[in-house]
Amino acid sequence: VFSSVSSVLNMSIFKDQFVVEDLIEELKKKSTALSFGPLQANGHISVQGSFPAISLLRDFLILKAKSLSEKDKREESKSHQRAKRRPQQHRLTTEMSNFVRDADGEKQVVVLDEGIYHYMKYFFPRTFKVNDDVVISDVTDGDVTTVYLENAGSRSDVRQVLRVKEKIVNQYIKLHEALRKERIYYKKHSRDEKRIYKRACDSLKPRFPHVFTIFYDTYIDVIGYPSEIFEFIKEVSN
Repeated sequence: VFSSVSSVLNMSIFKDQFVVEDLIEELKKKSTALSFGPLQANGHISVQGSFPAISLLRDFLILKAKSLSEKDKREESKSHQRAKRRPQQHRLTTEMSNFVRDADGEKQVVVLDEGIYHYMKYFFPRTFKVNDDVVISDVTDGDVTTVYLENAGSRSDVRQVLRVKEKIVNQYIKLHEALRKERIYYKKHSRDEKRIYKRACDSLKPRFPHVFTIFYDTYIDVIGYPSEIFEFIKEVSN
């Protein structure tokens, strides 16, 4: 079973530019992998789902806020009335400025379940295939792998980093919804026992080509579609 996280969005910063309820409906259509709670009177709404899906939603809101900020600046430039700027526009620009800089940054981070990350690299290697403008690195800590995406080209190619991030996250979300992870714990933790399990898993690969196994010191992670991994584990345990 893969973990999910919860987050609280403050949608009140958009209330002067959008009908918040309509914006939330747009978010629900765009982020079908997420579960949205009711909109609170203070503009807060809870969201639950995989970390990458919530991260992608955050990026979408950042870019939407950025477009409003840029529109605000263009209007100021035309009118030359910076001092008379409407309070709500100033508040939007101020509150979102730090996040906008992050969305335009040359480095992006994606936090993934380690099992799905390895599954993606094995079965969907093209997801991580990039040109020379983007550099990908990763760090694993426990059950979590953090993928770093960095722009290696000119600043005009910064958007390429965001496109690669979106491609990774979209593939991850599909797998997060479809796959399941089960764990087989060693009983004796001996080399012979581990060798027997390894041999059994390898022998079953032709019958279960979409099941992926990761061997650790004390257990084996089995990742795949639910109908297959339960049968796979049953065969391995016999």
